[in-house]
Amino acid sequence: MNRRRSIAVLCGAGLAAVLGGRARAEMPTYRVGATATGIPFSYLDPKTNTIQGAMIDAARFVAAESGFAISIETMPFATLIPALNDNRIDIIGAAMLVTTPRREAIEFSDPVFAYPEGLVVNITDKTAYRALSDLKGKVVGAQSGTVYVDFLKRAGEFADVKLYPSIADILREISQGRLFAGVADAPILAYQLAQNVSLRARLVSTYEPKLTGNVGFGVRKSDTELLAKINDALAKVKSDGTLDTIVARWNLK
Repeated sequence: MNRRRSIAVLCGAGLAAVLGGRARAEMPTYRVGATATGIPFSYLDPKTNTIQGAMIDAARFVAAESGFAISIETMPFATLIPALNDNRIDIIGAAMLVTTPRREAIEFSDPVFAYPEGLVVNITDKTAYRALSDLKGKVVGAQSGTVYVDFLKRAGEFADVKLYPSIADILREISQGRLFAGVADAPILAYQLAQNVSLRARLVSTYEPKLTGNVGFGVRKSDTELLAKINDALAKVKSDGTLDTIVARWNLK
């Protein structure tokens, strides 16, 4: 099957076709933890009532290449690592940046996607912000459990750093004038703003990011065999262009 031509099928119910006719019952099934609000990486599609996104697409391709099945479990971002280590899920498949503190708790796969942080403000604010220091004395927001919480607190120049369950909450608060600015994953900010033109918020194009990093799948430290399978599969989907197709589909460039 031509991977480039089958992206839509593979991302939905047609996964069985990729598996070469092998019975799903014979395969191990791994539970993939994802968030329902991290569009375009993982989100609840209201049309199908299923979890979709770039990381979900990548997880399905990796599973097909590795010969295992997956089920998607949704939960808040901040609970993903605890859920993994408590054996409630087996793989983290959300937009989780690989960081040193997180590596102390779990193992990460080779990089899947790379992206920077973005700064968002109210649409009426036309200031050409370039750095966080330009927001000295302001109230800013970040999503709970993300690297941006400590990132903003270390800056130490804000009146307050408020935490929110999701990026959608941050954008809503900025749109309604209850929050001055927010910092979050740039691709997610851009995608959500493009999909909801009623939001009165804008991504600051002049902002110079400082935390560009990699997103990877997370597994327990004891799951070395699973990690090896994931990395082998990632190498294949990178070399044959599948990952490029996913990047293009979700406008991640």
